[in-house]
Amino acid sequence: MLCQNLNTLMKRIAFICLVAIYSSSFAQTGKAKLIEKVEKKGNEITLPYEKYVLDNGLILIVHEDHSDPICYTQVTYHVGSDREQLGRSGFAHFFEHMMFQGSDHVGDNEHFKIVSAAGGSLNGNTTTDRTVYFETMPSNQIETALWLEADRMGFLLDAVTQKKFEVQRSTVKNERGQNYDNRPYGLIGEKVGEAFYPIGHPYSWTTIGYIEDLNRVDANDLKKFFLRWYGPNNAVLTVAGDVKTADVVKLVEKYYGSIPRGPEVKPMDKVPAKLDKDRYISYEDKVRFPLLHIVWPGVPAFSPDEAALDVLSTVLGGDKNSIFYQNFIKTQMAMDARVSNPCAELSGQFTISIYATQDRKLSQVDSLVKASLLQFEKRGVTDDDLIKFKATREADMINSLSSVSAKGGQLAQYQIALGNPDYFQKDLDRYKKVTKEDVMRVYNQYIKNKPALYLSVYPKGKANLIDKPDNYEIPKRDLSNVKESEDYKNLVYHKAKDDFDRNARPVPGPNPVVKVPVYWTENYSNGIKAIGTELTELPVVTIQLSLDAGHRFEEKSKSGLAYLTADLMNESTQKHTAEQISEMLARLGSSIQVSTNEEEIKVTINSLTKNIAATAQLAEEMILQPRFDKTDFDRIQKEQLERIANQGNQPVAIAENVFGKVLYGDQVMGVPSIGTKETVSTITLDDVKNYYKNHLSPSTAKLIIVGDMKKDQIIPKFSFLKNWKGEKITYPVEPEVKKIDKTRIYFVNKEKAPQSEIRIGYLAMPYDAMGDYFKAGIMNYTLGGAFNSRINLKIREDKAYTYGARSSFQGNRYVGPFRASAGVRADATAASVLEFMYEITNFSLMGEKPEELTFTKSSMGQNDALRYETAVQKAGFLKRIIDYNLDRTFVDKQQDILKAITKEEIDALASKYLPTGNMDIVVVGDKAKVYDSLTKLGYEIIELDTDGNKTGK
Repeated sequence: MLCQNLNTLMKRIAFICLVAIYSSSFAQTGKAKLIEKVEKKGNEITLPYEKYVLDNGLILIVHEDHSDPICYTQVTYHVGSDREQLGRSGFAHFFEHMMFQGSDHVGDNEHFKIVSAAGGSLNGNTTTDRTVYFETMPSNQIETALWLEADRMGFLLDAVTQKKFEVQRSTVKNERGQNYDNRPYGLIGEKVGEAFYPIGHPYSWTTIGYIEDLNRVDANDLKKFFLRWYGPNNAVLTVAGDVKTADVVKLVEKYYGSIPRGPEVKPMDKVPAKLDKDRYISYEDKVRFPLLHIVWPGVPAFSPDEAALDVLSTVLGGDKNSIFYQNFIKTQMAMDARVSNPCAELSGQFTISIYATQDRKLSQVDSLVKASLLQFEKRGVTDDDLIKFKATREADMINSLSSVSAKGGQLAQYQIALGNPDYFQKDLDRYKKVTKEDVMRVYNQYIKNKPALYLSVYPKGKANLIDKPDNYEIPKRDLSNVKESEDYKNLVYHKAKDDFDRNARPVPGPNPVVKVPVYWTENYSNGIKAIGTELTELPVVTIQLSLDAGHRFEEKSKSGLAYLTADLMNESTQKHTAEQISEMLARLGSSIQVSTNEEEIKVTINSLTKNIAATAQLAEEMILQPRFDKTDFDRIQKEQLERIANQGNQPVAIAENVFGKVLYGDQVMGVPSIGTKETVSTITLDDVKNYYKNHLSPSTAKLIIVGDMKKDQIIPKFSFLKNWKGEKITYPVEPEVKKIDKTRIYFVNKEKAPQSEIRIGYLAMPYDAMGDYFKAGIMNYTLGGAFNSRINLKIREDKAYTYGARSSFQGNRYVGPFRASAGVRADATAASVLEFMYEITNFSLMGEKPEELTFTKSSMGQNDALRYETAVQKAGFLKRIIDYNLDRTFVDKQQDILKAITKEEIDALASKYLPTGNMDIVVVGDKAKVYDSLTKLGYEIIELDTDGNKTGK
C-alpha cells in the first residue's frame, strides 16, 4: 500500500512537473534585461535611451523626454511586403487594417475609440520592410497604450472573423482605387516593381498588393501570416516622451512578458536588381504631362555607398543650380525634374523622373537626360556641392527630431535596420565623410553606361510620345504551381497565460498639466503685429510672416494673381538671382518659402539658430526687394497655366474646384485660387507689380516666431520689418452668402473613373473661438470629426464604400463651408450619397446620444496635451491668437465651454447648422457607371463640365 501511494505520488509530481514545463514555454517569466543605456555625449546629437530585451525576444527601447506631457508608443514588426509570397501579396498591409478591428479584450473599433477618448491619436503604416503601429497620448495614458498594443500582439486572431475580413478587404480595394488606380501616375511603383525585379522578388509587387491575390484568400490565410511574423521576437516596442523608464519596464513586463515567442525570423538576403540591358516599357494614363521614369539598380539602405549616391542625386537635381533644374525646368522642357535615391532594406533604385511639358516627345527628354549626365561628368563635383549638401542634411536631420513620435520612430528604425538605436550621430557622420571622389566613383559604378529601366507614361491616345518602343514584356505571374510556403505550415496559436485580468482596462493617472506656450507680443508702428515663444529643445528657429494678400482679395477677372505673385517672390531679388539665393540658403541649411492660400501670402522661414542672421538678410531681399523679372514671369505664368490644365485629369481637384464654384457662385471665391486658363492668361507683369505694391503691406502683416532664441535676441535680426513702408489696405466688401433653395446634385462626368468623389455642404459661418463656430465643431465631432464618427463608421467600416469619410466646419475670418466628403467605389456612389444624407439628416433631427457627448468631451478635453509640442504646432497656436485677437485665457474658456455644453445645446446646433434640405451635393464620377443610380435618389441633377460650367443637360 505504501509503495502504491508512493508510486501515485511520484506520478502526480511528474505530471505537475510536465505541466510546469509546458506552461513555462508559453507563460514566460517576462523579465526585461537591460542591454544598453545611452546618454548624451558632449556636443553629439544623441537620443538618450535604455534598451531591454524580454525573455520572449521583444526589444524595448525607452526614451525619456519631459518637455511636453505626452507619450508615444510604437510597435514595429519586422515584416513588410517583402515577407509575403508569390500569389499572397498585400498581406502585411491588409493586417495594418485588421489590427484595428478588435482583439480578445478590446471590442470592434474600440482601439480607435479608446485612444481618441483619451485625447490621443493613432495610426499605422506598412512599407516593403516593416509594419508600424503607434499612438500619441497624454502621458497619463501610457498604460492604456501598452495594454492596447499588447492585446493585439498576443490576443488578435480569435477576433479576426470572415465578416471583418470581408469589410477590410473592401476597404483595401477602396484604398487602392483612391491611391493607385484613380490617381495620375499612380501605377508607376507597380509597373517598376514588375519590370525591374524578377517574378517572386520581394519587391516585385507593391505593399498594397494585387486585388486578385486578396480575392483568392480568406481569413484563415491571413491568420497564418500573423502567426508567422507578428510574434514579440520579431518586434521592437518603442516608448518615448514624458515617462519614467522604470515604470515603463514594469508595465511592459506585465502586458508583454507572457506573450509566447513566435517562430524564428531570420534576416533576409540583400537582393539587388540586375539588368543585362536597357528595358523599355510604357503605359497609357489619364495625365497631361508625359513622364520618363528611369531607374538604375542601386544599393540597400545603410550600405556603404548609400550616402554618396544621395549626394549624387542632390548634385544632379537638388536645387535651382542643379543641372537637371537648369536643363529641364528653366528651359521649360519639363514641369518637374526629380533625381532621387530611394533605398530599402534589400535593394535600392537610383531614379530620374522627368515630367515633360505637354505633347513633348520623350525621346527628346531621354536625349537631354544623357546630355545632362555627360555635362555632369565634365563638371564633376565641387567643394560647394558638398558644403551645401552637408549643411542641408544636418539641418534636415535636426529638424526631423521635433516631436517625440519622430524621436521614437527614429530609434525604432535604427534598431530594425541595424540592431543599434544609437545611430543618429553616426548617420550624420557618414554623410559628412562623403568626398568628391566618392560621388564620382558611385556615378561610374552604378549609373554611367549601366543598364536601366525606362518607363514612359503617356497621355491617353498619345502613344507616339513614348521614348522607345517597348522591348521588355512584363512576365505574367504563373500561380498554377504555387504552393503554400513551409513558413506557414504547422503554426499553432498559443495565448499568453496571465495572473491578472486583461479585461480590466487600465485606469489612467491624473490628467497631466498642459501648459499653453508662454508667449510675448509686440506691435510695430507700421502695423506689424508680432508674437513669439522660446522653444529650446532643438537649435532651430521657425518664422512665419503672413499678409492679407491671398486669393480673396483679387479681382475675379485676375484670379490666380496672388498665386503667381507668391511664386515670383521665390525667384530673383534685386541683388541676387534665384540660383544665387538657392545657393546661399543651401550653404546655411536654411529655407525660405513664399506661398499663398485663400486669405494670405505667407513667408515661411526655417533656420538653424546659428545661421539666423544670414538667413534673415536673404528673407529681407525676398520680402522687400523682389526683382519680378520678365523672363521669370513668362516661365512661371506658363507653369501655372499647365498646372491648371492638369487639374482636369485629377478627380479630387475637379471635385474641390467645382464644389467651390457651386457654393460661392459668381464670386472670386467661386474660382480656384490657382486661377483659370482665362484669368491667368490675362495677367501681366505690371499686374504682379501692382498687386505686390497694393496688397503686401505691413499694415496687415503678422509675424510669428518660435525657436531657440529669446525675444531680445531674435527681434533685432528682423529689424528691417520695422522700417518697412507700405500702403494701408482697405478690404473689399464681403459679398452676400449664396442662398440654396433646395438640395441638388451637381454631376461631373469623369470617364472610366474607378472611384467617385463626393462633396456635400453649404456656406455656414466664420470662425469664432468661443461662439457657435467652436460649439458646432464640438457637435460635428460625433457626426464626422473623428474616426469613430457616425459618417466614417457607416460608410467605411459598415458599408466598406470608402477608404475614409468625414465632415467639418471650415470658417475663417469670413464665412466658410460646412462640408462632408469622401472618395467612394464607383458602384457605391448613389448608396454613399444616400448614407451621407441619412446620417446628416438623422443627426440634425434626432441629435446626439448621451454616450456620444461623453466621448466627445473626453476626447477633445484631453487632446490639448498634443497640440503644442512642435514648433509648427506652436506657431499655429500663436497665429490663431493674433489672427483673432484672442486673450491669453481663451483655451481655458474653450475647456469650460466643452465641459458645460449639454445634449440639448448640441441638438439645437445640429438642427440649426445641418440644413439637409438646403445643401449642394457635388459628384465627380463615371456617368456610365453611376448616373442612373443617382437619378433614383430623387434629387434634381444638374450636369457640369470639369470647370463647373453647365453642360446644358
